[in-house]
Amino acid sequence: MTHKKREDLNGGIILVGIGLLFLIGRFINFGGLVEFLILPGLGAIFLLAGILKREAGLMIPGGILSGIGLGIVLSAGPFELLPGVEDGGLFLMSMGLGFISITFFSALFGKETHWWALIPGGILGFIGLAVSLGGVFITLLELVGTYWPLILVGVGVYTIYKAVKSPALKEKSPEDLLV
Repeated sequence: MTHKKREDLNGGIILVGIGLLFLIGRFINFGGLVEFLILPGLGAIFLLAGILKREAGLMIPGGILSGIGLGIVLSAGPFELLPGVEDGGLFLMSMGLGFISITFFSALFGKETHWWALIPGGILGFIGLAVSLGGVFITLLELVGTYWPLILVGVGVYTIYKAVKSPALKEKSPEDLLV
């Protein structure tokens, strides 16, 4: 069987399985469980395919779908797994975990590591944790939201400093640097 036919066969089997799952869910009341397991299930399928094929491109939707699905299951599922934890914060932390899993799985099983996923994962996780803990953490989140441009200013100042200190630029005048 050719690679293309195998992919088509696998895709068809997945679609039939998901369709049957939804159809069964229309006639048998699982308390919303079927709908709440679709996104984590799809995420797991993409992650597994990415691991088996060693393709990080499949791990990206796998991590995102798994994170969103986990967030839905934990925060709005038919059962409350973590009573007392703010649902919005829990959802954001789950999404962050999904993005972080992209870096983790691509480093372990992929041909290249996707470090970029740590940025949205860390931001979502930080915001989710702040929302869940509340109080002083919300104040900290508000401060970060107000003063984050200072990071850009700092990076800009450092970049200017490095450009001016560069040996190749020392013989140029300040006016030459602006052009």
